[in-house]
Amino acid sequence: QVQLVESGGGLAQAGGSLRLSCAASGRTSDIYAMGWFRQAPGKGREIVATITQSGGSTYVADSVKGRFTSSRDSAKNTVYLQMNSLKPEDTAVYLCAASMSGPAFVLRRYAYWGQGTQVTVSS
Repeated sequence: QVQLVESGGGLAQAGGSLRLSCAASGRTSDIYAMGWFRQAPGKGREIVATITQSGGSTYVADSVKGRFTSSRDSAKNTVYLQMNSLKPEDTAVYLCAASMSGPAFVLRRYAYWGQGTQVTVSS
């Protein structure tokens, strides 16, 4: 089992920045990749960014490319999502997830999920 706890969400103005954190515990040595997803009201869950645990390879969705960056601190079993140049359409619940196998950009690979953190961007 893997437990995930997100933090860092909140309210930001358009053009502002927020940083989300996700701390993993449990079977962290078995994790293949960590991912950030988001879900806006009335919409499906979409992938935002992923990062593999071994080589640190990253994937970023086109919708946030150039604005969002994922990173990791292996010693702390923590991944981060740095969100810059925020837009109102980035408003959503952001969820952290862990997968035990690849490919990292496939949502169904993620078996463990955090509780989510709300990000609201005002115009």
